[in-house]
Formats: sequence, C-alpha cells, structure tokens
Amino acid sequence: MYSWLWRKLPGNRIQKILQAALITVVALVAMYFFVFPWLDVVVFPETNTEI
Repeated sequence: MYSWLWRKLPGNRIQKILQAALITVVALVAMYFFVFPWLDVVVFPETNTEI
C-alpha cells in the first residue's frame, strides 16, 4: 500500500516526502476531531453514579 501511494504522488523525492507528511497530519487531525470523540462515547458511556 505504501509503495502504491509513493508511486502515485507527483513530484521528486522531497515533494513526495512533504506530501506524505501532509497526508499523515490531515489523517491524524481528522481522527482527533471526529473519530476519537465518537469512539470515546461508544467505548466509555457516561453512567449515572448519583444515589
């Protein structure tokens, strides 16, 4: 998969490295803002602990 992505990215080696880093950052930010909050609610639901 990584070799396929590397071949599909345009430019020389430095441009490919920068593009791959940008793709990684965008994916991590998307996971931080969308996936992890949803996962937190699903895995650790709020429970009512009041007596």
